[in-house]
Amino acid sequence: YFYGNQHVACDYMKSHWGFDIPDKSNFNRMLHRISDLIIQLFYHLSAIFKHLNLESVYIIDSFPVPVCKNIRISRSKLVKGKEFRGYNASKREYFYGFKVHLISTADGIPIDFLITAGSIHDNTAMQMMNIDLPPNSDLYGDAAYINEELRALLLEFNTIKLNTATKKSTINKNTCAQELENKYYRKNIENTFSEITYKFPKKYMQ
Repeated sequence: YFYGNQHVACDYMKSHWGFDIPDKSNFNRMLHRISDLIIQLFYHLSAIFKHLNLESVYIIDSFPVPVCKNIRISRSKLVKGKEFRGYNASKREYFYGFKVHLISTADGIPIDFLITAGSIHDNTAMQMMNIDLPPNSDLYGDAAYINEELRALLLEFNTIKLNTATKKSTINKNTCAQELENKYYRKNIENTFSEITYKFPKKYMQ
């Protein structure tokens, strides 16, 4: 609610809830101590949302989390290394930082995620994720997730159908109806990304 401003968050907790937090450094340590609890809550909620998702349609995509502007990469103190330099295809620009790989329901509710360095390709990240979806689910993704081997494994062992967009160079292209269906379901996840990043700090942390 405070866009990453921990000082304002401390003032709010003190004035509205009576928490005596000396400074934002202590508040930051408190957040780290409950990080496992937050993760557990997320996955408990995701299990509920998957149970309520009778449509059994899910979307996979990623969005970048830059830690600094490109011109300041050499001075970055938060992260260092070539593995953090990634490419944002939707904006056609490079960034330096992390990438969040997200699976959501068709309504855009996140139910699983993986955070990697910015250079990790979406297809690689998908193989690293434990795709735990209900049987007979449909998982939609863009052309970056084309992986025939994983598609066959998901269908055979989890009865999950991986539906991806296709490239011009793809041999087995989707029909027009399949492409339209893919775009229809994937559009909601962009709104989810906007809602998440809207809450991010407005200044880069060096």
